[in-house]
Amino acid sequence: MEPLFGIWLGLILAVASSAQNNCTCATNKWTVCAPDGSGNCTCTLVGSNHKVDCSTLTSKCLLMKAEMVLLKEKRFWGRARGLVGDDGIYNPDCEDSGTFKAKQCNHTSTCWCVNTAGLRRTNKGDKSLSCSELVRTSWIYIELKHKKRSSAFDVPDVAKALKHLFESRYKLQPKYITAVKYDSPLIQIYLNQEDSEKSRCDVDIADVTYYFEKDVKDDSLFHSNSTLTISVNGDALDIEKLQIYYIDEKPLEFYMRQLASGVGAMVTVVTVITGFGISLLVVLMLLRRRKPEKVEINETGEIKAPSVQ
Repeated sequence: MEPLFGIWLGLILAVASSAQNNCTCATNKWTVCAPDGSGNCTCTLVGSNHKVDCSTLTSKCLLMKAEMVLLKEKRFWGRARGLVGDDGIYNPDCEDSGTFKAKQCNHTSTCWCVNTAGLRRTNKGDKSLSCSELVRTSWIYIELKHKKRSSAFDVPDVAKALKHLFESRYKLQPKYITAVKYDSPLIQIYLNQEDSEKSRCDVDIADVTYYFEKDVKDDSLFHSNSTLTISVNGDALDIEKLQIYYIDEKPLEFYMRQLASGVGAMVTVVTVITGFGISLLVVLMLLRRRKPEKVEINETGEIKAPSVQ
């Protein structure tokens, strides 16, 4: 009886494993997927019960949250691989829609305001800090540098290849790619997406940029087809440097108290420099006004004492 039970259990596990393997999230590898009661594949974010729409990109906020869960697990099991500092990774608070909450805190008393890209746009403060709105990042400027090659690519071919990449791989509407410029080996990509023109089904340029950044760093977020390959007329475009700049719809905000302390420090430095300069000027003026004494030598070669007038 036991051998028969073991065979049946093995078959059940094999079927379950096969179903599990066929149920994956193509656009997010940081998910747990399983068939539901109706046979559809349902995927939730690692470390939470948040359901993920695998037909589009996952929001940057949810991706960062999942990444923090995985990082903690790696640290627990002693297999931690440090995150690159310029990723700006932290454990964010997300809205139900997946967007960042305007106010972020580090689970202590330190808080700050962020934009739709999750980047800090104010100085850090305490929990009384007020973030009235989530300011939109409407412009993103991406600067690339490709590896050295014997001859430069044709400018139109580079623009065509990169536009196709952003449209096909990241599902970004062509109207949001405002320009692609190329001056070997530098490439500049301009993304612009105003809040008024973005529909609910459009992917956000901040999410697109995060996926692209992960691809370039060889840490793709896609479940399959994880290796990024860019081809320009059959020749590989190998990227060796990436820099991203974010521009918000509204100017950055700063606290007057911290600004005043900075101004005060500047005033102190200027005062010290000014005082030193004035002292030096006075000394130079005194030296210039001081007349040398007249020295007389008599016939025998002796120096005569100056006469008293």
